[in-house]
Amino acid sequence: MAQQSLTGELAAFSAELSFTLDPFQQQSCESLQSGHSVLVCAPTGAGKTVVGEFAVHLALAAGGKCFYTTPIKALSNQKYADLVERYGRDTVGLLTGDQSLNPAAPVVVMTTEVLRNMLYASSDALIGLSYVVMDEVHYLADRFRGAVWEEVILHLPPDVRLVSLSATVSNAEEFGAWMETVRGDTAVIVDETRPVPLWQHVLVGRRLFDLFDQHSSDQKVMVDKELVRYIEHRETADRMNGWGGGPRHRGGGGPRRDGRSVPRPEMLSRLDEAGLLPAITFIFSRAGCDGALAQCLRSRLDLSRTEDFDEVDAIIEKHTGDLPRADLEVLGYWDWREALHRGLAAHHAGMLPAFRHTVEELFVRGLVRAVFATETLALGINMPARTVVLERLVKFNGESHAELTPGEYTQLTGRAGRRGIDVEGHAVVVWHPDVDTSAVAGLASTRTYPLRSSFRPGYNMSINLIDRMGAEQSRELLERSFAQFQADRSVVGLVRGIERNEGQMRKLRSQIGDDSVLEYLSLRDRLKQRERDLERQGRADRRGASVASLSTLRRGDVVAIPAGRRQGLAVILEPDATPGDPRPLVLTEDKWAGRVSAADFPTPAQPLGRMRLPRHVDHRTARARSDLASALRDTGLIAPGRQRRGARAKAADDRELMTLRRAVRSHPAHGRPDREQLARTGERYTRLQRETESLRRQVATTTNSLARTFDRIVALLADRGYVADGEVTADGRRLARIYTEADLVVAECLRQGRWRGLGPAELAAVVSILVYESRSEGGILGATGPTAPIRRAVADTIAVWGELRTDEARFKLEPTREPDLGFVTGIHKWARGDGLAESLLASGDQGNALSAGDFVRWCRQVIDLLDQIHNTADDVEVAATAAKAVRAIRRGVVAVDAA
Repeated sequence: MAQQSLTGELAAFSAELSFTLDPFQQQSCESLQSGHSVLVCAPTGAGKTVVGEFAVHLALAAGGKCFYTTPIKALSNQKYADLVERYGRDTVGLLTGDQSLNPAAPVVVMTTEVLRNMLYASSDALIGLSYVVMDEVHYLADRFRGAVWEEVILHLPPDVRLVSLSATVSNAEEFGAWMETVRGDTAVIVDETRPVPLWQHVLVGRRLFDLFDQHSSDQKVMVDKELVRYIEHRETADRMNGWGGGPRHRGGGGPRRDGRSVPRPEMLSRLDEAGLLPAITFIFSRAGCDGALAQCLRSRLDLSRTEDFDEVDAIIEKHTGDLPRADLEVLGYWDWREALHRGLAAHHAGMLPAFRHTVEELFVRGLVRAVFATETLALGINMPARTVVLERLVKFNGESHAELTPGEYTQLTGRAGRRGIDVEGHAVVVWHPDVDTSAVAGLASTRTYPLRSSFRPGYNMSINLIDRMGAEQSRELLERSFAQFQADRSVVGLVRGIERNEGQMRKLRSQIGDDSVLEYLSLRDRLKQRERDLERQGRADRRGASVASLSTLRRGDVVAIPAGRRQGLAVILEPDATPGDPRPLVLTEDKWAGRVSAADFPTPAQPLGRMRLPRHVDHRTARARSDLASALRDTGLIAPGRQRRGARAKAADDRELMTLRRAVRSHPAHGRPDREQLARTGERYTRLQRETESLRRQVATTTNSLARTFDRIVALLADRGYVADGEVTADGRRLARIYTEADLVVAECLRQGRWRGLGPAELAAVVSILVYESRSEGGILGATGPTAPIRRAVADTIAVWGELRTDEARFKLEPTREPDLGFVTGIHKWARGDGLAESLLASGDQGNALSAGDFVRWCRQVIDLLDQIHNTADDVEVAATAAKAVRAIRRGVVAVDAA
């Protein structure tokens, strides 16, 4: 559309821009101007925020208010600065957990949680609100914080226009259809065109190849032929040169360290030569990012320009000038500063916020040209680059190493290409022997990033819902959530499957005939099932016996491996009694040395005799293996023939099986000539019957699932006195103002006076167990606390949690996360005035001190909870202590750059 066609406020807004609106931006703004809410889905860097800024313009033009929400404080600060530059400080406010600037302004930037809390409190600030912008609305898929977005969407007054800005999601229409049902008229605008084209590459050593064959006329995605040939030649050369050219490993281990991976300094030099800097290299570990930066610092790599030194120093000083000088060494300040002077940096959540924000500003200004970052940088921080590099296509997802999904690949590479600066962006995958170029091509060419709701009712949400609208209306609201909308849509498919199966079952039933035949077929099915159960039980028993026998073997025992490639005599070199999976080291008479398991022993291992072994046996040398194998053969022991008491022997003793066999043989239908044909029909009928029952169970658990969970929560809250006769009690109103994962534990501890008598540092230590979460397994098992009052209060808090967990099991609810004691000593030291070095060393888990960034982040989480305690505690002493604790923690690195 031509710029001249713009009308009304859109024309006035557009006239102030330094660029022409893209078609999707114009369409979105026109829909907004026409009175619709809008959902805008477009790639990273496409300029979605222009639509949000137009909502601000419309609100101000009409004398109304606009709230601009973002998922994280850093984005809120960034957006606040943008809007202040445009409209001035008097017009724009900022509300985050740490800051409150001009909250009565007509335009307020805030985190989404702040708006959610306003809605629950029926804040006067909502009066006159006409527009809400929800930036990065796809965060509602976040399993920890996603529910907040849906709560806001469901609770906003119906006359408020909603501007939802999302990354490209493959189910935008589904999300839009839900928005239409809960918010009324909503225009869905989807644009999949990247403003800056993205080229895909693979870096093999120092050679950079295109990933796709640009000259292929085939409609299918084709990998560049020259790339394929080069990798094949390289793998052949690697095998011939002894670089370990074994089969490719497809698991979660990442690049094999075969000595051929290009070092990071060399990789960045190659990208610099190709004109592909600035670049972000994504490494899925904080330690990996720091290690990559250290590798570059040890080299001669320097990507800086001498004329930029003063500007770099000024920005460093702006962000870090208030840091205590004594802490700089602890923070690794000098190496960090040296890296910035050479145009290099790391960026991850473990860094001090002041350091992270320095890196962000330097990178955006082009003063840092290479950043090693974790994937958190891809989630909203405005740091686009010319090139994105992926060293691995596997990352740890919290439970296991998993391959990147197409959505994750798209999110990460979406940072490549700076609008208005770069003609094109570049994504580079670093090749190593585990990389399959066809899989990379599949990732790069698939655009699937479905949005899945993470919404589920919790204690705080439920109590607020009841307080605002009563239980019945609350239940109806939950049934209108995106989570239930998606669940109900899945039910449609399940019901269709049930109907299809029932149709096929009716046809099969007519073929089977009368009920007596069906009875016979049921007996046969039960017989077959019993035989399978006995076979399964037999296998389990045999494995159990084999495991037990392997655990008892001693060094020097001679056993017979009864089956497999290692069949024959073997001597035990190293016993192993690992519970459930013993794997002793053996040497066979064929000179093979290795570990065996229960899989090698279908019957229990029994010592046939013993051998005297030398004190030290080096089974890795051929000479030692040969001598021992010869001695083993000379023992004269003979491996017995294979013996196995199988399922048949076990079945002969089973009374139920024998009864079923007699019933089948004596049944009148057993003598029919078409018996086997009927049996095949009956098997299909039975299989469909089981599948249909499974589908019905899925439907039953899916339909109204959120409402049922809500009812269980309400029952538990009523049992504990937070709700009475459908009304929220005084204790319930306290719970309604506590926003933390362990909200009910906090409310109970305050109600029961469990935290009375503690000093500020002690209270901070105790409440930390309800917010802190170790990066490794550990949970409740940690230090018990440095002082007697802390130990008592920690024990009391854990007891409250334990009682709640028992109730949650009784009411069939998800358990509240267990307390974690890994931050108790560290936060106590810091709150009582100890130095940063001592506090860091006392924090963390399993002997690993926290990074400065993590330390600050957890301190601020504790501050947030202490603020809530200060505002909600009936006990004046506890409330005052919480306020003192906040002041004690908010010092030094915790107070600097609190964004």
